[in-house]
Amino acid sequence: MTSDLPLLPDSVPYEQVEIDVFPKSCFVCELYVDDVIIETGVILSSSSPRSIASQAEIEGKLELWRQTLEAKGFRLSRTKTEYLKCDFDETGTEDGELLLDGQIVPRKESFRYLGSMIQSDGDIKEDIRHKSQEGWAKWRLATGVLCDRKVPVKLKGKFYRTTIRPALLYGAECWETRSSHLMALNVTEMRMLRWACGHARRDKIRNDCVRGKLGVAPMKDILSQHRLRWLRHIQRRSPDAPVRVGRITQMEGRMKRPGRPKLTWDELIKKDLNDRGLERELMLDRSAWKAAIHVKEVSTRDT
Repeated sequence: MTSDLPLLPDSVPYEQVEIDVFPKSCFVCELYVDDVIIETGVILSSSSPRSIASQAEIEGKLELWRQTLEAKGFRLSRTKTEYLKCDFDETGTEDGELLLDGQIVPRKESFRYLGSMIQSDGDIKEDIRHKSQEGWAKWRLATGVLCDRKVPVKLKGKFYRTTIRPALLYGAECWETRSSHLMALNVTEMRMLRWACGHARRDKIRNDCVRGKLGVAPMKDILSQHRLRWLRHIQRRSPDAPVRVGRITQMEGRMKRPGRPKLTWDELIKKDLNDRGLERELMLDRSAWKAAIHVKEVSTRDT
């Protein structure tokens, strides 16, 4: 949907709408009922390049939103408005303070919206920490089942797989998980599983034994399954779908940060395919692909 002016608040739909406020510009606005997100400085695809917006352009955009809202009887909150600068290349450049009607707009290093955390450096550490908290919240609601010694261990494992783990790994199919992220998830999960079995670390029971009793597969395999399932979902979409053409790329002429390049989602997918010995052509057969990426979770006999 394209317009020369922002979409007015009295005509905002209840679903998410993405509009290009200024055609062929560097702004993208997303409306969520009563919230407005202005995205700038991102190249969406090579077919429609967008340049980096200057600070004056961003302030002018905020001022236009303020004038439009106040003309319709609404008010743009000065206290709730905040911004996040994504510095994925870690250049560390400072652009100064951002002003809205003469007031300084606070800058945040992380931003939570729609259940996900976005960090300014592109890391997912805050997102994993947030999901761990949500997993523990679900755990506390289910302590009557998971901590009851009368409940069979296999039933506890099934209950964990169907209620706790989905909250812990919500959105994990898009994560670029490194070894440190995987270790944090393993620590959280093993604390839950040992608690359900009634074991402590001083009992010196190996993690594999605890997982075998409950019938819970390793976290690494489950994350790989999530990514490969999402890969087929992307590939079956049309080539011009936003989920396929949307990419964040580096601006030409910018210096790359020193050191090893950051791990990307595509590299994780290549590693998952190589580890399982799968070919992309297998995605054409849904049943075969589902069976190939499935991770078996079978509990062993209680010892």
